[in-house]
Amino acid sequence: MQLVIQPDGSLKCVYGEAIDLHALGQVSISRGSHVEPDSNGQWLADLSPVTGPCLGPFPHRSDALDAEVAWLEANWLNA
Repeated sequence: MQLVIQPDGSLKCVYGEAIDLHALGQVSISRGSHVEPDSNGQWLADLSPVTGPCLGPFPHRSDALDAEVAWLEANWLNA
């Protein structure tokens, strides 16, 4: 898990359970994407909540989740 310290002292990360974030202070969690199946049973990672693209389709949900995290880390977290 990558933690980015903002200039105001707040932290930004892609949520995971590797670290108890509550131990670092008040936590505010918001959705970065929607990973959902399409009408063909393929998986899409819609990153519109962070003004990103829709990734996919992927054959497995785990593939869409991996693509979601990779995009968030490269384009949102470190922006």
